[in-house]
Amino acid sequence: MTELGGFQDRVARIDLSDGEVAYESIDDEDAKKYIGARGLGVKYVFDQGPDVDPLGPDNLLAFMNGPLSGTQVTMSGRIAVCTKSPLTGTVTDSHHGGWSGARLKWSGFDGLLFEGQADDPVYAVVEDGEVELRDASHLWGNGVHETRETIEEEVDGSYGKNLSIMAIGPGGENEIKYACIINEDDRASGRGGTGCVMGSKNLKAVVVKSSTKMPQPADPETFREGHQQAMQAIQESEVTAPNEGGLSMYGTNVLMNIGEEMDGLPTKNGKYTSTKAMREAEGVDIDAERVSGENVRENILVDEPTCHSCPVACKKEVEVQTMHKGEEMNVRTESYEYESAYALGPNSGHTDRDAIALMIERCNDMGVDTIDTGNMMAMAMEMSEEGKLEEGDLEWGDTETMIDLIDRIARREDDLADLLAEGPRRVADRKEAHDNSLAVKGQTIAAYDPRCMKGMGIGYATSNRGACHLRGYTPAAEILGIPEKVDPYEYEGKGELTAQFQDLHAISDSFDICKFNAFAEGIEEYVTQYNGMTGRDVTEDELLEAGERVYNLERYYNNLVGFDGSDDSLPERFLEDGIRGQGASEGEYCELDEMKAEYYEHRGWVDGVVPDEKLDELGIDIGPGTGVSSEGGAAVSGDD
Repeated sequence: MTELGGFQDRVARIDLSDGEVAYESIDDEDAKKYIGARGLGVKYVFDQGPDVDPLGPDNLLAFMNGPLSGTQVTMSGRIAVCTKSPLTGTVTDSHHGGWSGARLKWSGFDGLLFEGQADDPVYAVVEDGEVELRDASHLWGNGVHETRETIEEEVDGSYGKNLSIMAIGPGGENEIKYACIINEDDRASGRGGTGCVMGSKNLKAVVVKSSTKMPQPADPETFREGHQQAMQAIQESEVTAPNEGGLSMYGTNVLMNIGEEMDGLPTKNGKYTSTKAMREAEGVDIDAERVSGENVRENILVDEPTCHSCPVACKKEVEVQTMHKGEEMNVRTESYEYESAYALGPNSGHTDRDAIALMIERCNDMGVDTIDTGNMMAMAMEMSEEGKLEEGDLEWGDTETMIDLIDRIARREDDLADLLAEGPRRVADRKEAHDNSLAVKGQTIAAYDPRCMKGMGIGYATSNRGACHLRGYTPAAEILGIPEKVDPYEYEGKGELTAQFQDLHAISDSFDICKFNAFAEGIEEYVTQYNGMTGRDVTEDELLEAGERVYNLERYYNNLVGFDGSDDSLPERFLEDGIRGQGASEGEYCELDEMKAEYYEHRGWVDGVVPDEKLDELGIDIGPGTGVSSEGGAAVSGDD
């Protein structure tokens, strides 16, 4: 057990196969070594065994909060969902905001560990330190929004006051490889197929009911000092300042115009580095400004909801009236995010603002990741153009077909939808279409072009969960100058910079607090708040080592599955012999090999593999070891 402050020292282990629920404490050493949320969740998944089938009963689905979740710490409304990904085959963790992470803590839990597979659909109800499974057969086939409304009536709770509902839609039920879990209608654990795993277990929803019972810090004076320092930093930041900073005013989509001006916005499946470049080359009517945060705020913004303990309010709720197949439709939804708008818009060859809002709403209701859904359609458009897609044609910017295709994919309604539901790696393998894929380790890239932002290139390549901007958010330095400005086009030094961001974000994900606090806070604020809440007395170096330990544990897991440096790759079009950048990124490509060499040297890895000496250095004493030494030469354990 652990007596650290911030923990409830209670985890529920739910065997869906027999409906049994057991309760256990958290190992104190694990709590100190892996912090919580992401770190502890990955440790639980590792203990289950890396060789499990992602869609089999032995795969673990862990809902985890951290020692700072649900506390007074600013932006502490996050929760991590950890599992083995059916999309990538790697370990993955996917986070969402809102109130469910805080309510899970307030209900008496640090985590919920689901294993096995229910014979019939069920949903879990968490309240007052207990977990109950209820029949969900009547909910199966429903979208997320209808599911939430029905459950709210059944559990006699009040959505938005004492009730959170994390649910899957038809996408998860039909095991779409990039299906996601939607919290409170519009906030997604979007990446890695966590909803697909949930669907494979016949688990329709996780319902958390709780009043507000915030944990109190073990060392109030230290915590107060750190909290005040963090609040001041957030209020003074040009990015996070409430009602003033770019993130607070425009949400994540504040980056749309910035990415466009830098020629760092992948467009038309990454063929172009901006909509301007596409417009000038092809003479088409496309302009990223139409889907920017500024445009959204001026024309369709209706509300600015926020998450637990967050003054920034980056979520932008929009309402649009749009025509679809001759029918006028009213759509109101959150999550008009930069990544969603990029993938469903410019990267798919159009900038129809209102159609994107409708697509986002449908992705949320169907429970599929907006990034992979948009990028899969862009991939299909390019394959159609090249005559590779026998299942049906899909034209660039055909928004009417795109809108319908989201539902078709989620329900696997036809051959094209069924194909795209399998994700980029399987589509590329079946259709010899690897040249058309923007994926790394089976997961597609976000809205940052690696020909422009070189740190994002090495970040995509070395992310442990497949292409991801949130493992190590180097655009903070490359675009925003946080903690200091670096040249986005310079590749030297980006390997080390990326590793540092990755370790820092592993800490915040394990706390679990929003990454956006890193636009204002740093390791000093992290240490003081963590020590104050838990009662520990760790140094900055010790906390950074914990972040490094979490990142290496994930890499170690992936190594045991069979991943190595050959998987730390990028789509060919971003490399030297691919498609060079245009405009402000004229002639640019991503110098991946040079950055990988620097990155591996900094990490102490051997061709992408964690050597046993590194495991020993970090105190990772589980599993068989990789069989690799710092001298190199040995094979990854389990490889032929």
